[in-house]
Amino acid sequence: MTDAHATDSSRYYIPHHSPWPILGSVTLFTVMAGAVLYLNDWAGMWTLIPGAVLLACLFVFWFHTVIGENQRGIYNLQVDRSFRMGMMWFIFSEVMFFGAFFGALFYARVLSVPWLAGHGVKVFTNYILWPHFEGLWPTNGPAHVGGRADSSFNVMNPYGIPALNTAILLTSGLTVTIAHHALRAGKRVQLAVFLALTFLLGFTFVGLQAHEYGEAYRSMGLRLSTGIYGSTFFMLTGFHGLHVTIGAIMLTVIWLRVLSGHFTPKRHFAFEAVSWYWHFVDVVWLGLFIFVYWL
Repeated sequence: MTDAHATDSSRYYIPHHSPWPILGSVTLFTVMAGAVLYLNDWAGMWTLIPGAVLLACLFVFWFHTVIGENQRGIYNLQVDRSFRMGMMWFIFSEVMFFGAFFGALFYARVLSVPWLAGHGVKVFTNYILWPHFEGLWPTNGPAHVGGRADSSFNVMNPYGIPALNTAILLTSGLTVTIAHHALRAGKRVQLAVFLALTFLLGFTFVGLQAHEYGEAYRSMGLRLSTGIYGSTFFMLTGFHGLHVTIGAIMLTVIWLRVLSGHFTPKRHFAFEAVSWYWHFVDVVWLGLFIFVYWL
């Protein structure tokens, strides 16, 4: 970035015509359409492939455009402030996204399951609707009257892969913080090493979670369709795993930019944005480990 553009806050960069926003909308529609077809058993897993390919291309080409504009010195400090506000609002929207799923889990465990078991207005919730329902968690109900974790599925053990993944993500939060301090101190080698450790830990987390999912489907009888426990478990952990995957990809891109010498100790918002996102992913996982696996 040139000094003139970096210090001149009176001029604001007006984005040129770009195909990426509309193509991004088409990509998201394709991804969701494929997910709907697959999750409703209307088509096979192949329906997810077009959306995944489009999403990968969108990331590559849109990142290339924005990085190129930044390296040509187009963005000034006012644009930098706009980027920061945009990232803050994006993370806030992600907080609301996961808050909705945590709210669903809370509602199921604390309110609806006890109601079905007869707590509260027993005439409607228990005597009439589900007279044999037992309000125990985890539950495979209400589709299967009884509502207890019977032999149809097993409950996830928090002390195996989940505990290991917790340690991995907490360690990755430490390594990305060390990398940030190294960047601000101008220590490029230390920066590259600890940033590489961060995204490698992220991909390790995703690999272990994929193994956990395989064991759940093959050996534990736990699926997305296994009552409210299965649906809340896979929705919360699955979306979090997706966020870890996206975060690890972004960290990889930042690492490649570090190797190319793109950042300075004072101007490195792209690194900061990804580190904010990564810390957010860490915090969400702590909530998942406590409320989904442990309690």
